[in-house]
Amino acid sequence: MPKFDKITIPGNGERITWDGDELQIPHHPIIPVIEGDGIGPDIMKATRRVLDAAVEKTYGDSKKLAWMDIYAGESAAAKYDGNYLPDETVQAIEHYHVALKGPLTTPVGGGFRSLNVGLRQIMDLYACVRPVSYFEGVPSPVRKPEKMDVVIFRENTEDVYAGIEWHEGSTEAEKVINFLNNTFGTSIRPDSGIGIKPISVTGTKRLVRMAIQYAIKHKRESVTLVHKGNIMKYTEGAFRDWGYQVAKDEFADQTITEDELWDKFDGNRPEGKIVIKDRIADSMLQQILTRTAEYDVVATPNLNGDYLSDACAAQVGGLGLAPGANIGDKVALFEATHGTAPKYANQDKVNPSSVLLSGVMMLEHLGWQDAADAIVAAVGQTIRQKKVTYDLARLMGDVDPLKTSEFATAIIENL
Repeated sequence: MPKFDKITIPGNGERITWDGDELQIPHHPIIPVIEGDGIGPDIMKATRRVLDAAVEKTYGDSKKLAWMDIYAGESAAAKYDGNYLPDETVQAIEHYHVALKGPLTTPVGGGFRSLNVGLRQIMDLYACVRPVSYFEGVPSPVRKPEKMDVVIFRENTEDVYAGIEWHEGSTEAEKVINFLNNTFGTSIRPDSGIGIKPISVTGTKRLVRMAIQYAIKHKRESVTLVHKGNIMKYTEGAFRDWGYQVAKDEFADQTITEDELWDKFDGNRPEGKIVIKDRIADSMLQQILTRTAEYDVVATPNLNGDYLSDACAAQVGGLGLAPGANIGDKVALFEATHGTAPKYANQDKVNPSSVLLSGVMMLEHLGWQDAADAIVAAVGQTIRQKKVTYDLARLMGDVDPLKTSEFATAIIENL
């Protein structure tokens, strides 16, 4: 067990462990939690109240979350002499396997481009998982938002987000440009910035494997590979090919391709089979609006996933209602998908649903599905009652907004 300097281990909790390929969840699991910056303290306090209440109402005294505060961002800088991402924070998440995180501010200057990206890269949290579904009563810009029910698996470590780039005029950019032009006959302008887009067999297959495993576990109907392979044939096109290969080699009994669906079954999906299909990214951004119900689980490279997940969230009320998780082979970090909104810090005003629903994902990850379902039902009922924070109240019209803490209380009353 690592020794911590600033972190206090709760005496009433037990560590989540691994046994083979499965998490072993004790009745009182220790959950590291990063409160976050800006609005983080307000929304995390509300979230912890709801999660604790749901677990208590569902399981009584038999189960309980043992929260362990850890630090990143501004709270870490204050405790660790200006270090925004201390080593023991990473060690704590890796040691206890499951953690919950609020939004973080990335400092200007050196270090990581983003603390969020830094956490993902250090712990190899290669899958960004974003479920998007609709709560009745939430104002939406589309006619039938209830058709939206997708889970997006976005590759987290590769693509242009790998951060391998050099600015125009730099020595590095000049060397790369000269090498490519002189060696391969390319015609890159000398005044270009240069970026590298790596997409690997390893990165692709492990992401698609996780997406298919999720679809099997949750009895979903399809997995769609979203790519721009018509243009980028050896990166995104390869992502598509490698994705189909994973399905064929590892899940042949549980999956069929879309071609097989029509050639062998006249478009009628056999019971228990998951359809593997693919879409060009620009077409997918259109079809997620026009043919929403046809899509279920989605697997995609990093940049496409960034666009697509936010486009989907916009149809069901925006990022304030969008949960997320970053998951690797042995570590899962559940977090709000929005920013820190510092102008609303400490005002008890902001919608906590993004981090709360990320907490719901965490409960599902622990196998505490009944408590997770109870929260989702209570959130839905609270919204239908028009007991909402200002972001939804102003869209609903003639609704007095609740404070963050009041919204959490209303959800708890509806559990």
